Amino acid sequence: MENVNTATLHFNTKKRINPGFWFVVMGAALWGADPLFRILLLKYFTSTQIVLLEHILLFVFAAPVLWRHRAELKSIRLRHAVALIFISWGGSAIASILFTQALSPAHGDLNAVLLLQKMQPIFAIVLARIILKEHLPKYFSWLIVVALTGTYLLTFGFSLPFGHFNNFIKVGSLLSLGAAALWGGSTVMGRYMLGSMKYETVTSLRFILALPLLFIINASQGAAWTVPTGGAEITSISINLFLQALLPGMLSLLLYYKGLSTTKASFATLAELSFPMVGVLINWIAFHQMITWAQFTGFIFIWVTLFIISRQQQPEPAESLQ
Repeated sequence: MENVNTATLHFNTKKRINPGFWFVVMGAALWGADPLFRILLLKYFTSTQIVLLEHILLFVFAAPVLWRHRAELKSIRLRHAVALIFISWGGSAIASILFTQALSPAHGDLNAVLLLQKMQPIFAIVLARIILKEHLPKYFSWLIVVALTGTYLLTFGFSLPFGHFNNFIKVGSLLSLGAAALWGGSTVMGRYMLGSMKYETVTSLRFILALPLLFIINASQGAAWTVPTGGAEITSISINLFLQALLPGMLSLLLYYKGLSTTKASFATLAELSFPMVGVLINWIAFHQMITWAQFTGFIFIWVTLFIISRQQQPEPAESLQ
């Protein structure tokens, strides 16, 4: 990693930008399409049913991959098992349920839900320092401020949220905050696991190990399954669910863990802020909501942050704690 003096940020253009950082950016960007699928599915299923169906489809993709890399399972120790349980149960199952529930119109302001997701970097950076012993570069705290300012502008624009304070204490906001904490922790645990496993194996285990818990949660809730009878509705739901599992699910995490294998968790969690930018583009394309000057400014803030971080960090192998 390059040195940063107290006067300017100096970048050696001859040094290679870490491609892993941008894999994380691309993987996280695919999450921006996630609400587009989940909101439609919420018309027919509960949040736990959606996440269960999604993971059943992901199991079909993940099982052959895990079988191909089954030799890596022999090296799993207790500390690895704990990390995998956190990633699969916390980050894949529970966090997905919490976020899906938060997207429900009955649970508060969607802007508040999205803004609170930007707490992920704070959770991840704290855990990365504690668990992975990562050393942060100079001005890193200022870069966090710039990135979070950008995400604020994407969510609220140039207005102040004081009139919307009640939205932050509604159920949806609490659910979103819980999801942010679990996903931030999963970033750190995933980085830890990549010190002893390939990213394909970690991705497969994330989905497969979540299934038992999801079956138990669905069985305990006892919610009735509402299956549409019309052929057009069934086709629409099937395509929607398939794309949900493939794009924001499998493909995004393959890119994400591939990048995370050479990217510090504290850097990766800021790369994940590409999510709100994609969300704005989807709103513009799918719902014809024009980008405002505040949102454009937010884009610039976040991309400047991502560019500076990617130029500071060079590829490095994943850590493995003893």
